[in-house]
Amino acid sequence: MAQRIISEGLSGLDEIWGSEVVLYYPELYAGATDVVGIYNGRESIIDFKQTNKPKRREWIEDYFIQLGAYAMAHNYVYRTKIQSGIILMCSKDKLFQKFEVSDKEFVGYQHAFLRKVDEYYRNCNQNKDQERYKNEEISKEISH
Repeated sequence: MAQRIISEGLSGLDEIWGSEVVLYYPELYAGATDVVGIYNGRESIIDFKQTNKPKRREWIEDYFIQLGAYAMAHNYVYRTKIQSGIILMCSKDKLFQKFEVSDKEFVGYQHAFLRKVDEYYRNCNQNKDQERYKNEEISKEISH
C-alpha cells in the first residue's frame, strides 16, 4: 500500500518541508501530519490514509477538517500560507485514491474545525460549571 501511495500520490510533490510533522496552535490544539511541502505548485498539507474499502469524497469530510486544522497551525507557527490539503489513500486491495481540497472550500473546513474547538471548550466549561454546582449543593447539605 505504501509503495502505491509513493508511486501514484507523491509524483506531484515538488518540495518537502517536513515529514511526520508535529503541529500545534499554541494553547489550543496539536496534531501530526505526514508531509508538509509544495504539491503541484501549492503550499500543502498531505496526509496518508489506509482504508479497507474505497471511499467517496463526501465520506471523508472529517479528514478535510483535520487537514484544515493542521494548515492553520502550520500557518500560524511558521508564517506559511498553506491553502491546500491532500489525502492520499490506498485500500487493502491496493486501490489508490487522491482527494484534494483548496481555496474557499479549504477555508470552510478550517472554520468547521474552529467550530468543533469552540464546542469542545464550551462543553468543558459546562462540565466544570455543573461540577462546581454539584459541589456547592453537596457543601450546603453537609453544612445543614
